Amino acid sequence: MTAKKQHMYEKLGINPKVFAFGEETENALRSRFDEFDARAEMNQIKVLQAMQESKVSEACLYGTTGYGYNDIGRDTLEQVYARTFHTEAALVRPQIACGTHALAVALAANLRPGDELISPVGKPYDTLEEVIGIRPSRGSLAEYGINYRQVELLEDGTFDYPAIRAAITPRTKLAAIQRSKGYLTRPTFSVKQIGELIAFLKSVKPDLICMVDNCYGEFVELSEPSDVGADLLVGSLIKNPGGGLAPTGGYIAGREDLIENCACRLTSPGLGREVGATLSVNKDFYQGFFLAPTVTAGALKGAVFAANIYEKLGFPVVPNGSESRHDIIQAVTLGSPEGVIAFCQGIQAAAPVDSFVTPEPWAMPGYDSDVIMAAGAFVQGSSIELSADGPIKPPYTVYFQGGLTWHHAKIGILMSLQKLYEAGLAQL
Repeated sequence: MTAKKQHMYEKLGINPKVFAFGEETENALRSRFDEFDARAEMNQIKVLQAMQESKVSEACLYGTTGYGYNDIGRDTLEQVYARTFHTEAALVRPQIACGTHALAVALAANLRPGDELISPVGKPYDTLEEVIGIRPSRGSLAEYGINYRQVELLEDGTFDYPAIRAAITPRTKLAAIQRSKGYLTRPTFSVKQIGELIAFLKSVKPDLICMVDNCYGEFVELSEPSDVGADLLVGSLIKNPGGGLAPTGGYIAGREDLIENCACRLTSPGLGREVGATLSVNKDFYQGFFLAPTVTAGALKGAVFAANIYEKLGFPVVPNGSESRHDIIQAVTLGSPEGVIAFCQGIQAAAPVDSFVTPEPWAMPGYDSDVIMAAGAFVQGSSIELSADGPIKPPYTVYFQGGLTWHHAKIGILMSLQKLYEAGLAQL
């Protein structure tokens, strides 16, 4: 079997040395992979129970048109999300274009002129800089008189509690906590760490709204930030919770009053959650959410595999090969533009869609440097599918994530290594 498998990998363009290195690495990770499967099983039960308790029926799988009044599928799905994440309510809509849009809706819906927004976890993800107004942009929160404060993390990546306390003022209304690292090499925060931070924030200002950007973190652990005090939980359906089937969309889950504010911002005051046609996406939303725990487990295996592959070759990786996981993103610092480009071209070459395309860096909207993205996906830009991207700037770090199956993630990582090996940028 091994000889036949090696031959099939060779037909993909992966040479025997790269294949053997991958097999050796995978064999050492068997017990770790078993842990991911056990966690996926428990999260699968959680989603199944939420669907059963919400009485999901065949009628829920069909969509609506026009105004979307009385959309039983939409309303029941939002109940499923709320039950799964243990929140009072949820907004799950195809009208939410992406994770950044979901975050922008949540922020604009619950902040008013004169309020202050604080990030106690340092710099937010690049695309939020224009939403907030850190980089001037039309319609930013800054244009509406909403102030922003940022507290940097300590050198070890932990929270600077004294500085956070000093930064909170009577006007501070909402704290935005980004769970994942974004284009940084800081650690991703665990649910436990987020809970400790929220408890501290509430001790300083009990009425402070705590919003967590949960992108890339859903179903990685057995609990979610909403289980440890988050008032709002925000994410994208073309990441973990869409299970690779959702063709678009985002979600916001949390307190009833805050979710109603979000609905009125997304649609219109006076309309709120009552409108919003789902067209033909309900089935994909339900089925994707049902598959999400196992799809996420496959992506986690790919991330740990990548960490171990590149760590053994001497490249800095975050998280490292043995650390606990709190999201599906794996950062690998390659140290040169050529390394980032070769890695992404390897991921693209392993794609089921557009494998013949060669990705190149370009000036992508919302970023302050050229960015390269590799994603031959069934859903455009879906980062629960096999993908990699990174800014072309020091320290030249690439961010790998996704894989609808573990085996595809494995193929992608080996192809990325193959490209680096061919370019003389990695030695085996």
